[in-house]
Amino acid sequence: MEDMSQYPLELTGADVPMVRFMNVTKRYGALTVLDDLSLDVAEGEMVTIIGPSGSGKTTVLRMLMTLETINGGVIYVDGKPLTHMPKNGVLVPADAKYLRRARSSIGMCFQHFNLFPHMTALQNCMEGPVQVLGLSKREARERSEELLEMVGMIDKKDQHPSRLSGGQQQRVAIARALAMRPKVMLFDEVTSALDPEVIGEVTNVIRRLVSEHNLTMLMVTHQMGFARDISDRICFFYGGKIEEQGPPDDLFGNPRRDRTKQFLSAVKEAD
Repeated sequence: MEDMSQYPLELTGADVPMVRFMNVTKRYGALTVLDDLSLDVAEGEMVTIIGPSGSGKTTVLRMLMTLETINGGVIYVDGKPLTHMPKNGVLVPADAKYLRRARSSIGMCFQHFNLFPHMTALQNCMEGPVQVLGLSKREARERSEELLEMVGMIDKKDQHPSRLSGGQQQRVAIARALAMRPKVMLFDEVTSALDPEVIGEVTNVIRRLVSEHNLTMLMVTHQMGFARDISDRICFFYGGKIEEQGPPDDLFGNPRRDRTKQFLSAVKEAD
């Protein structure tokens, strides 16, 4: 049983990161997918996670979305525990009500869009703000139309997902996530299900988010060029740990670890 008294009830001080993984472990049976992971992401920072399949990349995002429980450690978002809640002066695993409230500050775009098929693009974006945030329909419509405009989809606002291309659906999915006003935005291989000619539509939207909005973002991608171009920091994962991390030019231009060099050279050959 882990001693939870070592973890603060909340993070305080001048430089509290927007996201902190503190000694986080995730196991599936005998398989350890994240191994005592500690990682800070500053407010407004764009961090991209790369690495081979099975290295724990997507698990990091799934933990942040509270889609799965962790086996050790604590995750904090904006100074407050996400995976745990304070009780009698110590942290205990969060209950469903606490998790619902805590994860409202996190938005996620998945590889496969996950739009509601029976709703139009506009209705998809309005649903969360009305049902979860309690916005009026008028407020939710204004917010959603503004975001659809930003992602270049306002002219398709009355279309259902089946009438939209993959790139268009992914842009609506980004607008839908942003409509919840998240503090942290997660992107999980958002271009990998797309045809090559529409990948640019989605990467341009993410570029704009990075340049114009002070969102904290974590992205998992296999697109090394895009990662290099857009990120403040790259984390290379291997075996459930961060094998190496640094600014894109350093990590791609002069990797120090053998495993990083092997991975980047294999990716280059695949391209």
